[in-house]
Amino acid sequence: MNKKTFRTHILFIFALLCLATSLSAQTKIGKYGGEFLSLGVGGRSFAMGGAAVALVNDVTAGYWNPSGLTNLDKSQLALMHEERFGSLLNYDFASVGFPMSNNTALGISMIRLASDDNYDTRGALIDVNSGQVIHDINNPNARIDPSRVKLFSTADWAIFTSYAFQFSDVLSFGGNVKLLRRENAEYNAFGVGFDIGARYRASEQFILGANFQDVTTTFVSWNTGRNELITPTLKLGSAYLLDALGGQFAPALDVDIRFENRRSASNFNLGSMSFDVHSGMEYLYKNMLALRAGYSEVGVLTYGGGIRLTKFAVDYSFSQYNVFEQFENTHRISLIISFQ
Repeated sequence: MNKKTFRTHILFIFALLCLATSLSAQTKIGKYGGEFLSLGVGGRSFAMGGAAVALVNDVTAGYWNPSGLTNLDKSQLALMHEERFGSLLNYDFASVGFPMSNNTALGISMIRLASDDNYDTRGALIDVNSGQVIHDINNPNARIDPSRVKLFSTADWAIFTSYAFQFSDVLSFGGNVKLLRRENAEYNAFGVGFDIGARYRASEQFILGANFQDVTTTFVSWNTGRNELITPTLKLGSAYLLDALGGQFAPALDVDIRFENRRSASNFNLGSMSFDVHSGMEYLYKNMLALRAGYSEVGVLTYGGGIRLTKFAVDYSFSQYNVFEQFENTHRISLIISFQ
């Protein structure tokens, strides 16, 4: 890559940083405000406990590490569905990525996390004698009128626009501009933020990755007049590729570094800085069949497998959330389709 092209890439990323910074001014930190963005995407990564920052090499890189999009040698479409904690939450992801000329790539991704078909009974309590709406549940004449019960969804949306470029044979960079939409029965919010990532292949076997999410803090504005900032998260990852037993083993380790004073809510902390660890292992047989296992930052074992063919790949993952008794197990399935 020549100096002029590199300078153009850097100026583009710097302009996006300045835009995000100006939008983030003069508002307050919203602790856990971006938690829905930390759930991960794809059956492969979920089965490996969320350890994907260095290993990701497909279209889901738009979420995990945008610099990884430079691994695409053809256009890809990804679709994912998960029923988290049984059917309490629906979690969906879709992404498309395109390799471009001059060692660049583009991607667009969308996330939706929602609790659908919730009952709103606030206007359904009536006096059974008068038929008038009341608000005193202790009234002996209080009854619920089913015809007045409404349904609503609580949903979080995120759209990522990703750009990546190959700086050298071993080093690539990428960035995201992301738009957020949060909504419930009465209130909604809009947000904008920015991520920046890098991927370095130290050797044929050893890969390092980094993704600085919400790097300038992500701005979220509610229609109530409240403004929030989502603090940055630095995700660091490593992976090692080892050929053995007719296939390839890929152990991976990620660390999420946050700056919002999570303390005991994290794996460990240093003052306001907290650290969460993800670990996983993948065994890929003849570049076709995969077995995976991992351990997530919340202390949950994850498992899964997948099949990889020329035109598509299907991945399944499972986690034992019922170790917390009040939650059911979670299943996730994802599909990646490749286009010539």
